[in-house]
Amino acid sequence: MKYDIILAGVGGQGVLTIAAVLDRAAHAMGLYFKQCEVHGISQRGGAVKSHVRISSEQIASDLIPEGTADLIVSTEPLESLRYLSFLSPAGRVITSSTSFRNMANYPDETQLLAAIEALPRAVLLDGGALATQAGSLRSQNLVMLGALLPFVELDKDEVEKQIEALFTGKSETVRTANLKAFRLGYEASSAVK
Repeated sequence: MKYDIILAGVGGQGVLTIAAVLDRAAHAMGLYFKQCEVHGISQRGGAVKSHVRISSEQIASDLIPEGTADLIVSTEPLESLRYLSFLSPAGRVITSSTSFRNMANYPDETQLLAAIEALPRAVLLDGGALATQAGSLRSQNLVMLGALLPFVELDKDEVEKQIEALFTGKSETVRTANLKAFRLGYEASSAVK
């Protein structure tokens, strides 16, 4: 088993939380993992990208070479397109359709979503609506974590256990919303798969 995953989004959207949960779940399952992240001006809405590599065999590098990523998972549609050069020919893009307009010349949303839908193996979810349904718009990152899970061999129960552990110390409302967001993303993506 080997998965190379590019996680993308905008500072403050919880991209690094997705990476942390994946890392913790892989570790708990006895898998090898490496992670590397690039923070743009993340506190001001800049781009954030994380390379996550999970394998049953040892991993030499924490960086994913261009053209080899199995998945690009994004909390924001424009950011999913920014890293297409990393996607392998058989790779899949999983992104939220909920845009984060952090620049004056943000592309036309209709054209942006059409570009994503034109990709051969794209999964486009309304992460904002699913997160709101779960009880917190801030849990959109957990929606996207759930959406990627049907495409990797990680144990769903273990991932949920790691979400609970990561949010220990937070209120019951926060823990519940994050778990529900994860499950809603999983269900929505499983229907597409």
